[in-house]
Amino acid sequence: MRDHALTPSITVTIGHQTRVYFAFVTTAPVTLDAPSTLTLHASTFADAVACDTSRGQVPARLVLVDAMELAWQRAQLRAHEHPLLAADPGLLSFNTLQHWLWQRLQSALWQVAA
Repeated sequence: MRDHALTPSITVTIGHQTRVYFAFVTTAPVTLDAPSTLTLHASTFADAVACDTSRGQVPARLVLVDAMELAWQRAQLRAHEHPLLAADPGLLSFNTLQHWLWQRLQSALWQVAA
């Protein structure tokens, strides 16, 4: 099993519920995501977030995967031949993940209000 200590993560507590999310990069479409998986950023592998120029302009997403759904998410993407690569911890610090998560949550609030 993979050592998650090297995978960027963030712990989220809402009310009495706490969840740990790990940051990954994938080419998979949203339709293959586990229920709690969140897309933080969509771009290409050549983007600085993924730092993988060998895949060039292949569409990719930076996602947060709930630790409790990680095995399911990994199996689902493997079955559909999509990678689930640990995000680079040097590029995605806790502060960066927190900032992007807040932006994502605020964006969702504006969409609900509109």
